[in-house]
Amino acid sequence: MTTTKQKIVIVGGGAGGLELATQLGNKLGRKGEAEITLIDRNPTHLWKPLLHEIATGSMDEGIDALSYMAHAHHHHFQFQLGSLVNIDRETQQLELAPIHDAQGNVLVETRSIGYDTLVMALGSTSNDFGTQGVKDHCIYLDNPQQAHRFRNEMLNQFLKHSSAQQNDKPVNIAIVGGGATGVELSAELYNAVKQLNSYGYKTLGREALNVTLVEAGERILPALPTRISAAAHQELTKLGVQVKTGTMVTSAQQDGLNTKDGSFIAADLMVWAAGIKAPDFMKEIAGLETNRINQLVVQPTLQTTRDENIYAIGDCASCALPEGGFVPPRAQSAHQMASQVLKNILASRKGKPQTAYKYKDHGSLVSLSRFSTVGSLMGNLMHGSMMVEGRIARLVYLSLYRMHQVALHGYFRTGLMMLSGSINKVIRPKLKLH
Repeated sequence: MTTTKQKIVIVGGGAGGLELATQLGNKLGRKGEAEITLIDRNPTHLWKPLLHEIATGSMDEGIDALSYMAHAHHHHFQFQLGSLVNIDRETQQLELAPIHDAQGNVLVETRSIGYDTLVMALGSTSNDFGTQGVKDHCIYLDNPQQAHRFRNEMLNQFLKHSSAQQNDKPVNIAIVGGGATGVELSAELYNAVKQLNSYGYKTLGREALNVTLVEAGERILPALPTRISAAAHQELTKLGVQVKTGTMVTSAQQDGLNTKDGSFIAADLMVWAAGIKAPDFMKEIAGLETNRINQLVVQPTLQTTRDENIYAIGDCASCALPEGGFVPPRAQSAHQMASQVLKNILASRKGKPQTAYKYKDHGSLVSLSRFSTVGSLMGNLMHGSMMVEGRIARLVYLSLYRMHQVALHGYFRTGLMMLSGSINKVIRPKLKLH
């Protein structure tokens, strides 16, 4: 039985990291049995699957963002604002980078934080595979800051279009990557145009927008069953999205994308959402084993292969499946991994053996804004999967976010938040225009 106060540090406040910090705080921090510290480079948490709605302005971050500091206070853990630089495994110390203000002045010097147990939950960033020109001319959607940049540039393009004397030329937006982010953003853009028309951009209609979704593979949503991919493809085409599959982008330039087959896709605004990787600084950090996309390789218990005191969960973890392949980078994976690490940390404190993580596929849903929702439910919990679409699928899609909120706040407070959100929708404009 552990008698000293254990120092548990979690780096990364995404879906898995914040849920784990919350549960550990409620179970151990509340009783003073452990010091729980969460570290993140941002002061607030936003559920990453919502970023495409922030980008188009159909969701107000001010309503849905969660303050880490306030949440930590209510759930008995500490929050440290900062970015991880290095891990010293011998002394069990983390080094955090200094914090600067907008003018470059140092606000907080380099800090060291000690740990007994470390959980890496840093998530992922977009992987441009070294494609020429992408970093200079495309926007990623990895965090709220990038989503804000897209929204501002999108609004500028529509303002330019609506104020032009001759506005028969549409705004061309190209999205590279036919995964969930690319597909959902494509649909949400048409919802944004409709709302912008209601808020003063009177000349805007569907003809003012030309969206091209580019996917290198044979079909969009390759991680989902073929019939679901086909249904999403059909819905996007109905909206007016030009879906180009089997099309590999070789380079990006200021006015568009070049492809392997020699064609050119003209674009006023470009988004890169093709593939993920763990942050570059993670490559072989502290001598830990990483794969080609910088993910930490973990054992079935989610402990890293070279240090049993360090766990990894979510998109930054490379966890092999018994039947082959790896756990997919999804919010449900991060949620499940957080629950497993919680169990293993509690078991370890009692001297009990740690157990292996077993991925459970509950299916996947893709929201096509207000137009439709398609997906599969149950996944490998049944002998096959059940395809759902329409209103039922939309309700289930929304419930995924509610489940995340319940993990953070409990059922009662989540219910109050839902009621408050309904009231806000009545008294506040839906579209975020600044």
